[in-house]
Amino acid sequence: MNRLAEATSPYLLQHADNPVDWYPWGEEAFARAREEDRPILLSIGYAACHWCHVMEHESFEDAETARLMNERFVCVKVDREERPDLDALYMDAVVALTGHGGWPMTVFLTPQGEPFFGGTYYPPEPRHGLPGFRQVLVAISDAYRERRGDVGRQAGALVEAIASSSAAQPSREPLTEGLLTGAARTLARSFDREWGGWGRAPKFPPHATLELLLRLHARTGDDEALAMVEATLDAMAAGGMHDLVGGGFHRYSVDERWVTPHFEKMLYDNALLASAYLHAWAVSGHERHRQVAERTLAYLLRELRLPEGGFASAQDADTDGVEGLTFTWTPEELADVLGQRRDDLLEPFEHGRFVVRGDLSDEERDRLLAARERRAQPARDDKAIAAWNGFALAALAEAARRLDRRDLLAAAEQLADFLLGALSDEHGRL
Repeated sequence: MNRLAEATSPYLLQHADNPVDWYPWGEEAFARAREEDRPILLSIGYAACHWCHVMEHESFEDAETARLMNERFVCVKVDREERPDLDALYMDAVVALTGHGGWPMTVFLTPQGEPFFGGTYYPPEPRHGLPGFRQVLVAISDAYRERRGDVGRQAGALVEAIASSSAAQPSREPLTEGLLTGAARTLARSFDREWGGWGRAPKFPPHATLELLLRLHARTGDDEALAMVEATLDAMAAGGMHDLVGGGFHRYSVDERWVTPHFEKMLYDNALLASAYLHAWAVSGHERHRQVAERTLAYLLRELRLPEGGFASAQDADTDGVEGLTFTWTPEELADVLGQRRDDLLEPFEHGRFVVRGDLSDEERDRLLAARERRAQPARDDKAIAAWNGFALAALAEAARRLDRRDLLAAAEQLADFLLGALSDEHGRL
C-alpha cells in the first residue's frame, strides 16, 4: 500500500496498491521534491476512465516502470473530479504543448509546481507514433538534471501562456440577436448531415449546442436549427453510445456514427441529455424524445442514486478489467435471452462481442436488462459532486413538472435535501 491508502477518492484508492510511491496532491510531495531537487510526475485521471485503467495496468502496476518513477520523480496522483481546478490548470499546459488534451493526463512539473512537459496516455512501448512511457521518464529526468536552463525556460513560457490566456478581457460589444443567428449559421456549415452532430470521430454528446439550437428555434422559428437538433438526437438514440437495454448514454463514441462507445457512464452527460431530450419533446411533441428522456432518468435512479438521495459520479468503462463486458453481447447470448437469433441488432465491438443498436420492443428490453443485471457489474464512483447533482436536480424537477410524474418530484426533493444538507457547509454554501 502507498500513501493513497488513506484517500477517500475512489480513483485514488484504485492506485493504492500500485508499486509507485504515489503522493496525493499536497505540501508533503512538493517539500520532498524541493528537498531532493526532483521533478514531479503529476498523473490526473478519474475512476471511470478506460484509458486510465489501461495505463495503470501497463505502466503503474509494472515493477520496472514503477522503479524508474520512484527513483527519478516525486509521483503525485489527482482525481480530476475531486480537483477540477488543478485539472483545468494543467490541462491548459498540456493543450498548449501538444494541441490536445485528455485523460489520463501526464504532466512533469518543477518542484515549484510549474509545468514544463506533458501529454496524455503513453504506451509501455513505442507505438502509433507515441514514445514508450519508460523512454519518456528517462528523457525527462535526464533533461531536468542536465539541461536545467532549457527546462526553466519551457516552464516559464508555459506559465506565461497560461497566465495571459486567463487574463483575457471580456468583449465590451453589446449582446445582440445577430450573435445567435451567426452561431446557428456557423453550426449549420459544420453540421454532419449524414450522422448528426458536429466534427469527426470521436464524437461527444453536444448537450449545450443542442440546447442553444432548441432555444433559438423556440425564439425565432428557425426550422433548420430544430432539424439539426432532431437529426443529432435521433442518431445518438439509435443505439451504441445510447444504452438501448438499460437506458442512459455512455460518455462518447469512438466513431462518427455514434455506434461504438467508450463505456463509462457519467452523471453529467446523462442529466444534461435527459434535459435535452425532454426539451426536444416539449418543442416538437415527438414521443420518441420523451421516451429517451424518461429512460435516461430511470437509469440515473436505478444505477447512480445514493442511499442519501444524491447521485454518484459515474460507472466504470470496464468490468473485471475488460472494457464494455457488462454492456456487450455475443449473438448466442442475445439469442438465448430473446429466444431467436437477432443479428440485425448487433454491431461489432471487440473480441467477438457486439453492441446493441436498432429497434427493441419493451418486452425485449426488459428481458435483456434482467439478463444483464445477473452479470458482473462495472464499479461505481460514489463520489457526489455538487455541480453534477445540480444538473440532475434540474432534469428531475423539470421532468416531474412536464410529465406530471410525482415519483420524479419525490426524487428531486430528496436530491435537493441532500444538496442543502450533506453537500453544504454550516453557512449554507454548497
